[in-house]
Amino acid sequence: MIKTVCIDSSNKPQEVFSGEWVTKGMEYNIIHVFWHENQGIQGCALREVQLTKRSLPYASFRLSRFAFTQEALQQLIQMIKDCSDLNDFDVMKAIEECDLVVNDL
Repeated sequence: MIKTVCIDSSNKPQEVFSGEWVTKGMEYNIIHVFWHENQGIQGCALREVQLTKRSLPYASFRLSRFAFTQEALQQLIQMIKDCSDLNDFDVMKAIEECDLVVNDL
């Protein structure tokens, strides 16, 4: 799990059930990172809030909604690499999309 803080809870899609949305300023734990083809985003799953079938077609939260410490960022990069084996996406493209600055890759 990777600790993070929500920095953007705006623009909640109407399809997303109200109890399945993040709150700005709240801490969350990322448990999985993946490319969500239908949403066209690098998304993540959270321990505290899950998007269920009620919120379809939305099934993940955009990574750019969250802020990371330098240590958590390194953990996120490792999780992206680990999860990419399962999802077949380009790690550097995902990092670019999230506007992450990484010096140690």
